[in-house]
Amino acid sequence: MVRKKSSFILCGAFLFVAWNVLLLLYLWGRPPIGRLGDGGGVEPGGKEEWGAGRGKMGQVNLAEEMIRLAEEVEVHLDTQKKLLKQIEIHREVWARQKDLGKRETGSNIKEAGDQQQPQKTLRPLRNSVDAGDQTNTQRPVHKVAPSLPLEEPREKIRNIKVTTPIPSPEFIIPILVIACDRVTVKRSLDRLISYRPSTELYPIIVSQDCGHADTARVIGSYGEQVTHIKQPDLADIKVRPEHRKFQGYYKIARHYRWALNQVFNTFSQSTVVIVEDDLEVAPDFFEYFRALYPILRSDPTLWCVSAWNDNGRDALVDPSKAELLYRTDFFPGLGWMLLKELWNELEPKWPSAFWDDWMRQPEQRKNRSCIRPEISRTITFGRKGVSLGQFFDQYLRYIRLNTEFVPFTKQDLSFLLKEKYDEIFVQEVYSATLVKIEDLQHGGNLKGPGPYRVQYSSRDSFKVFARNLGVMDDLKSGVPRTGYRGVVSFLHRGRRVFLAPPEGWTQYDISWS
Repeated sequence: MVRKKSSFILCGAFLFVAWNVLLLLYLWGRPPIGRLGDGGGVEPGGKEEWGAGRGKMGQVNLAEEMIRLAEEVEVHLDTQKKLLKQIEIHREVWARQKDLGKRETGSNIKEAGDQQQPQKTLRPLRNSVDAGDQTNTQRPVHKVAPSLPLEEPREKIRNIKVTTPIPSPEFIIPILVIACDRVTVKRSLDRLISYRPSTELYPIIVSQDCGHADTARVIGSYGEQVTHIKQPDLADIKVRPEHRKFQGYYKIARHYRWALNQVFNTFSQSTVVIVEDDLEVAPDFFEYFRALYPILRSDPTLWCVSAWNDNGRDALVDPSKAELLYRTDFFPGLGWMLLKELWNELEPKWPSAFWDDWMRQPEQRKNRSCIRPEISRTITFGRKGVSLGQFFDQYLRYIRLNTEFVPFTKQDLSFLLKEKYDEIFVQEVYSATLVKIEDLQHGGNLKGPGPYRVQYSSRDSFKVFARNLGVMDDLKSGVPRTGYRGVVSFLHRGRRVFLAPPEGWTQYDISWS
């Protein structure tokens, strides 16, 4: 292809030279172009008048002819300069495309010990897409929207290559905002946009359900800063009579499925971070996910990265340790990253409702874990919702949002890989001093900041201890919130505490749910 383009350039240059030679010969041999009625050869009889005039005033006419020829040559040379400029522009574009092809072919990205596949660039298209609208208007390269009707979400589109390729570590992480009828989505979008370090690397896709006009106007007010897509099916879902009050949960599951299919199948992305329209993000939200993407990609025992700590209340976290990260067997959600490979696994069996609890079932989790922070990188401000404020007043409103920027991308996070993490974690937990809950509550006999271990042996004992220590006591499929290998880690009165099962733990008991 490059050889053909080089030949085409040489051929163009040759034609340019030949054209100018022929042009000069033609101009010397043609009669002058005179004015209408002045005997310049454009009126009948003009040729004879020109010949007569040349005989009488040969020298004067010759001088005038030379001036006229010079003027015409100048006009044609100006045209040729423009032509040469266009050829030069095309030559530079071809050269950049050739260089881009070499970089893409020769790139061998390796992160966290595993080979990293190059990311595709999002197709630049128009800002807002409605179902069935098939018109496209190109936008800057960081914008995404389907180029095909949204009724065909599985059909992939070819990505347009940019002349300046993104370096290999600069993989694209789209942010998917799930929206419905909250005009307060503005608060979420304002934070995302203000903290976003790059529009190209973090395109924001707002997927709206519900058809709420005021919310749509708020989203549309951001123009090219976000891509607005709309879930086309707004009909009620047929459910069992006893589930009519849960209609909202069914619609949420339907919306998630549609929106994730857009990101992975229509936009052809390899990963995504999902947030909802009532979440506010921390200053290092983007840094957090960029640093942990290679870990998620390289460790098959991980299936998500979450920005959320279920026990992230002020009294339960260490404000001086914003850099602390953990593995957890409990799916946290509320700002989480997954890979396309996982979606390909989950999508065919995606549930009709209660998708987050479905994710916590053993059949889906398959003993895989997520990464979560000590201090949350998201908080929720949406008391209004289908859950009617469940947990919000008691827990969620007190979650601490991180305010300190942690440069995670400059840190070695390989300790989160399972083989390294488990050995250190088990040693730290079961070497901690075993104490009774009364010792923690009174604190008189305890010396130092810990860590200390409180041991539970049954579902009931876990619930009693959790309530008394201020952590969430519910279990999903037998897994406690934030738990890893059955252990819940938190701070109590400034001391590190592990609420843990007996040493030798092997698996969760689903009957504890």
